[in-house]
Amino acid sequence: MSDPNLSSGQDVENHRTSSARTVAFWVCAAVTFGIAVGLKDGIGRASEYFAGYLLEQSLSVDNLFVFVLVFRYFKVPKMYESRVLTYGIVGAIVFRAVMILLGAATLQRFEAVNLLLASILLFSSYKLFSAEDEETDLAENFIVKTCQKFIPVTASYDGDRFLTIQDGAWKATPLLLTVAVIELSDIAFAIDSIPAVFGVTKDPLIVFSSNLFAISGLRSLYVLISESMSDLEYLQPAIGIVLGFIGTKMILDFFGYHIPTEVSLGFVATCLSGGALLSLKKKSD
Repeated sequence: MSDPNLSSGQDVENHRTSSARTVAFWVCAAVTFGIAVGLKDGIGRASEYFAGYLLEQSLSVDNLFVFVLVFRYFKVPKMYESRVLTYGIVGAIVFRAVMILLGAATLQRFEAVNLLLASILLFSSYKLFSAEDEETDLAENFIVKTCQKFIPVTASYDGDRFLTIQDGAWKATPLLLTVAVIELSDIAFAIDSIPAVFGVTKDPLIVFSSNLFAISGLRSLYVLISESMSDLEYLQPAIGIVLGFIGTKMILDFFGYHIPTEVSLGFVATCLSGGALLSLKKKSD
C-alpha cells in the first residue's frame, strides 16, 4: 500500500516543478519579445520595454503579498487558489488593456496629466516607506467590506462553484467573493503600476506587452513563492525607491530635463535586483 503522505508530497513537488517551467516559459517569452523589439525598433525601444517589464514584474510580485492575505482571510482551500488566480489574471489583462488605451489617449491630448501620474507614484513611494506593518487583518479593509456589502455570500464553500442555491435562492460562495476582492485589488494596484510604466515609455504597445508578460505567469509564480513571501522583506523598499525615481523622472521630463531610458533601465534593474539579493542574503545569515 502506498503512503498517502508521500503521494501528497510528490503531487506538491510535481505542481511546483510544473509551475517553475511555466514561469521560465513566460520569462523566456518576455525576453524573446524584448529582443524582437530591439531588432525591429532599436536599442532605445527595447530598453523601454525591459524597464517596463522589470518594473511591472516586481510590482506583480509585490501584489502577491496581498493575494496571500486574501486567501488566508477567506480560508480558500489550496486546490481552488489557482482557479481564483486564473479568473483574476484574465480580468486584470482586460482591465489594464482598457486603462492603457485610455491613458495613452489622455497623455497625448493633455501632457499635464503626467504631473498627476507622477504625484501618484511619489505618494505610492511614500506609502511603501511609511507603512509600519503589513496589514494582516482584512476585516476592516475597504475593498473587502465593499464586496461583502453588495455580494450575498454563503457561510461555506460548495466545491469550486462560484454560485450555489441556498434556501431556494441563488447566492455567491466565498470563492466568488474572493475573486471580486482580487479583481478590485488589482484595479487598485494598476493605479500604481500603469503610471509607472508610462513614466518609462509613452508607447501603448510597449506598456501593454510589458504588463501582459508580467501578469501571464503570475499564477505559477504564486505557487513558487507564496510560502516564502515573508523572506522578501527588502523588495518593497526597493520598489518604493523605483517608484520615487520614476515619479521624479516624469516631473523632470515635463519640464524638459530628459533622463535617458538606458539610465532608467539600469536604475530599475539595480534597485530591484539589489532588494532581492539583500533579502536572500539576510535569509541565509
